[in-house]
Amino acid sequence: MEPYQALFEEDQAAGGYVVTFPDFGYGVTQGESGAEAMEMARDLLLLTIGDYMRAGRPLPAAARRRGGKYRPVALTILQSAKVDLYTAFLASGWKKAEFARRVGIPRTHVERLFSLRHRSRLEQIEAAFAAMGKTLRLEVMSAA
Repeated sequence: MEPYQALFEEDQAAGGYVVTFPDFGYGVTQGESGAEAMEMARDLLLLTIGDYMRAGRPLPAAARRRGGKYRPVALTILQSAKVDLYTAFLASGWKKAEFARRVGIPRTHVERLFSLRHRSRLEQIEAAFAAMGKTLRLEVMSAA
């Protein structure tokens, strides 16, 4: 999953930063420092993506933006895998009951696979991808 770009704008009146995600078109947060604003941006991104998933809506593509005010906000590996699983699920056209049957889990557990706050096991995510004819790959790279 490509990280979403957050717009960090200095708050001239109160200090700190106001953060939005232009790709989503709603939601705003703020932080007193750059580090706090980034932490709040991660929370906002989790909540916003969670809103889309609960509503069964497709996620907008992460646009590449330029400029010093834009910063990428990445999710954890597990959260990114869940977002990619959700996207593949929507593309499959399956209902949740069909998905659960093919993955071999109770229908009530499907929501856990898509929940970004639930600590699913990576093996479960991998099995869900396999049921859709897909492979989950993990790549390790040097930090920049």
